[in-house]
Amino acid sequence: MGKMAAALGSVAALATEPGEDAFRKLFRFYRQSRPGTADLGGVIDFSSAAQAARGTGPGAPKVVRSQLSVSSVSDHDAHRAGLQPVSKWRAYGLEGYPGFIFIPNPFLPGYQWHWVKQCLKLYSQKPNVCNLDKHMTKEETQDLWEQSKECLRYKGVNKRRPRSLLEKLRWVTLGYHYNWDSKKYSADHYTPFPSDLAFLSEQVAAACGFQGFRAEAGILNYYRLDSTLGIHVDKSELDHSKPLLSFSFGQSAIFLLGGLKRDEAPTAMFMHSGDIMVMSGFSRLLNHAVPKVLPSSEGESLPCCLETPLPAVLPRDSVVECCSVEDWQVCASYLKTARVNMTVRQVLATDQDFPLESMEENKRDITTEGFCHLDDENSQVKRARLNPDS
Repeated sequence: MGKMAAALGSVAALATEPGEDAFRKLFRFYRQSRPGTADLGGVIDFSSAAQAARGTGPGAPKVVRSQLSVSSVSDHDAHRAGLQPVSKWRAYGLEGYPGFIFIPNPFLPGYQWHWVKQCLKLYSQKPNVCNLDKHMTKEETQDLWEQSKECLRYKGVNKRRPRSLLEKLRWVTLGYHYNWDSKKYSADHYTPFPSDLAFLSEQVAAACGFQGFRAEAGILNYYRLDSTLGIHVDKSELDHSKPLLSFSFGQSAIFLLGGLKRDEAPTAMFMHSGDIMVMSGFSRLLNHAVPKVLPSSEGESLPCCLETPLPAVLPRDSVVECCSVEDWQVCASYLKTARVNMTVRQVLATDQDFPLESMEENKRDITTEGFCHLDDENSQVKRARLNPDS
């Protein structure tokens, strides 16, 4: 407890120093932090039952248990999505952050493999939109997986190889495609939302008390070890009464959850592979960011929860599909130095339509990279951070 209190004290002192707003100071602090040192002593680890039970020390928001709607999701439907029965989930919240729910890895052993494979092999395909579309033709980005798999499979053998297209992927949008320029969704920029991800999202939302949630838009972020997610608020959806769901896979990261304004110091927490976050109610429109992806302490290796293979026999009506050994070799090679995050949103309220936009607004290029979520320190093409006023 002494080291944690000291870490929290130094972070609190940094946040109150004059100059930049508190969130930006702590974003920079954690971006420059060193894993395995006291720098991360005040970061909440919800996967640690001991820490979750005792809280996080003086000056930090108290960790509390969140109640789930166990009866809203049958054990069978949970299994179909690759999840444990809801009765076995652990769910936490933070005092001062009503509507924020953190669920440490509720996936059944091996079932994360399906969602990782979908992010890399299926969701990255056309007609979905990605950051590479701005600089490449549709033909060149038609099947990133096929163009990258051999390169990734032998990544450890040839250290001097050029990066594959999958390793250059930074974001993919699903369903209603987010316009990074206008920061809006529109009815005429839509492709069918993946049915398996919709089903997963509906079960998680229902377990958190949001029956009837519709998965209408998704943003997938693909992080390298030097990637960050700038400070922002997800407010482009037209219905803020529905939650924002976040699913993490691969290497761990630090997530910062702030307040309505950036002069409020954020709370830092770890996101590990399989973890799910739900932002709803008051917490739906809070500032948040990812200042750092944490490399494995054992070199280029996978989190333990990804070492268990997906069962060969799945429920007959499961939305999860088998993953071949060859496909997982590619996924594992990628994730040893990367992290993937899926965020799912409901854009419109029931019976709500998009407002009429001017013709000029609709002509904006939805693949523009001007406001790309992710920023890489070593990228040859520097990406602008999110608009400070977002």
